[in-house]
Amino acid sequence: MFYDYVKINVKAGDGGNGAVAFRREKYVPAGGPSGGDGGRGGDVVLVVDPNLRTLIDYHYKKHYKAERGEHGRGKDQHGRDGADLILRVPPGTVVRDAAGAFCVDMVKPGQRLVVARGGKGGRGNARFVTPQMRAPRFAERGDPGEERWLELELKLLAEVGLVGFPNAGKSSLLRRISSARPKVASYPFTTLEPHLGLVKIGEDDSFVVADLPGLIEGAHDGHGLGHRFLRHVERTRVLIHVVDTAGTEGRDPREDVRVINRELELYNPDLAARPMVIAANKMDLPGAAENLALLRREFPQVKIYPISALNGTGVDPLLHEVYSILKATGEAEPEVGEPEVRFVTAPEERGYRIEVKDGVFEVSGKGVELLVARLDLENPDALRYFHHILSRIGLEETLREKGIRPGDVVRIKGFEFEWQD
Repeated sequence: MFYDYVKINVKAGDGGNGAVAFRREKYVPAGGPSGGDGGRGGDVVLVVDPNLRTLIDYHYKKHYKAERGEHGRGKDQHGRDGADLILRVPPGTVVRDAAGAFCVDMVKPGQRLVVARGGKGGRGNARFVTPQMRAPRFAERGDPGEERWLELELKLLAEVGLVGFPNAGKSSLLRRISSARPKVASYPFTTLEPHLGLVKIGEDDSFVVADLPGLIEGAHDGHGLGHRFLRHVERTRVLIHVVDTAGTEGRDPREDVRVINRELELYNPDLAARPMVIAANKMDLPGAAENLALLRREFPQVKIYPISALNGTGVDPLLHEVYSILKATGEAEPEVGEPEVRFVTAPEERGYRIEVKDGVFEVSGKGVELLVARLDLENPDALRYFHHILSRIGLEETLREKGIRPGDVVRIKGFEFEWQD
């Protein structure tokens, strides 16, 4: 089964906690604090693997978590960093944050994208020694790793796309011109997934063709199977519109062309301007010659090639025309996102924000919130360090400017304390 859209949850590893420890060695008087730092949590990294073709692996498993960092230990031993979690995706995968924070196109083999960063390890008590605090009895907790929902959408990397109504002969044409072997049968929606084929032109030249199934009227709104596969048309540089010229399904070939062109334009207006040729298929059947004349009268601006995918008649001139269009348009380098994405919170004035609600001074900001999360504020040493940092970053002075008075409540990320000046 071909899977080209999945939604997964990724969680980077949490940082390890710092250790509280003291040296107790013979012949080492006043050994002092020796708690080591916690290790950093592992990142979640997407890597383009050219050997993959679908997103099927992510259909069965939705949650992915990187390794957390180890906790620090005594004797100044730092915890080991958590291993990165590598998730492999096929070329042509669009990675989108479900909350809209970023969208990156991954097309080059080996391209890497860090989608969730591991948490920083907490510092051990050996890091907090000062002349005023020679034996700190606290350490930091590790930061949590980033977590987010991702949408992975695969858009096939093909230079030429075959479009048209079901049973127009797209799969038969792909079988004729390449070694691809899509299923062929005489009922609608025989092809339930896109297929790629390599077309050779002479000894050294070639191009990739995609058979894109499921296009009918209303495809851009999800009718038929077009809703699933129209996304793959966006990658192509040239379109071959395969038409049942004999009208074996009882449709007018001219209306088929009009309907498919309209669906492409409604899905993405840029597709209307893309180079297109018409492959007037099934010319070996009765009524095809008369309909071919009507097609040429209706669409004089488009090159029309009468072919028979069944016996190969007229296929070579069609392929040479498509190849000449590809050469004329030149190699289109796909837009590639940055190899690594760093998620940066918008800076706030002075690093924090203060709002007064019902007499409570609410303080928010990444820095102060992380400080609260890292420290055990039930520990007297940690609490003293906490107030020292608030004073150093100017928060206490800002609270005075906001009119705080003794007895008022200050709240930071769920932690409350009573203001004493």
